[in-house]
Amino acid sequence: MRFSPGDAVRTPRADPPHHSRLPRYARGAVGTVVELGGLHPLADLRAQGLPAEPEPVWTVRFPARELFGQGEHFVTVDVWDSRLEQA
Repeated sequence: MRFSPGDAVRTPRADPPHHSRLPRYARGAVGTVVELGGLHPLADLRAQGLPAEPEPVWTVRFPARELFGQGEHFVTVDVWDSRLEQA
């Protein structure tokens, strides 16, 4: 596995022209891996009718300030492995 709980990760900034399970508000954000949520085919590819092998899906915790510019709470988002990089 590429990541472990506690790792700092970043999501891509790209806004793809197709369906994406990565919410716009979380694009380009830095968060912390909380846990592995299992192995699942990338929904972005499945929505396009393309084959997709299962890959790790991580629960990532983002500070609200990182996502929205304000707030003292946290937001968790499930993010596919191929949509994350080390921060």
